[in-house]
Amino acid sequence: MRISAHTVCTAIRDDIVNGVLPLGSRLAEEQLAQRYGVSRVPVREALRTLESEGFVVSKRHAGACVAQPGEREAADLLDIQALLEPLGAARAAQRRTEAHLKVLRGLVRLGRQRAGQGQEGDLRSLGDWFHETVAQATGSPALTTLLVQLRLKITWLYAAEPVGRAVASWQERGALVDAIARGDAERARILTTARLERAAPARKLPRTTAARGGKPAVNTGRAQI
Repeated sequence: MRISAHTVCTAIRDDIVNGVLPLGSRLAEEQLAQRYGVSRVPVREALRTLESEGFVVSKRHAGACVAQPGEREAADLLDIQALLEPLGAARAAQRRTEAHLKVLRGLVRLGRQRAGQGQEGDLRSLGDWFHETVAQATGSPALTTLLVQLRLKITWLYAAEPVGRAVASWQERGALVDAIARGDAERARILTTARLERAAPARKLPRTTAARGGKPAVNTGRAQI
């Protein structure tokens, strides 16, 4: 069975975001092909896609490498998030379907349960699923893509927040779902803005600082925001 370039792209992107492929590391086509059990053709296509997304850069004499965005670019992502995520939440309140609500409510229920029991292992994937569902509920493929890629890049470049906020984070998500269910776009926008503002002071140094010899900031998990 032939593995598509899209599948390979997703696998490489996940390994970049999770720090398996570190900032600045070389991405040799042959080694990647062996790693993912594919030929070099889908790897080459995947690297081109990832370069267009900003996860990969092509360097003279070195070939493809994991990108190393500067601290200013990393900080800009948080500013962009502060603009886009409240918009996405408002759009979701206006355009969500019952199917979206069912998924969101189920995720909040599971998230609260896991957080309350201290089962941190599942919270990362549940949080990803929650925010991707909110993005899909906007009804805008373009906005959905922007929101999903933005969160991936922030996860990639910033160390995770302390897990001690997990219970509060899922309470905040529950309040957001209530606003989305009521179709209250302004409330959804306000809640999202407040959540991001609360999370901002807890942000650790971007991982790009560690790559340049500054204070280490190891990305050990997805940020709970």
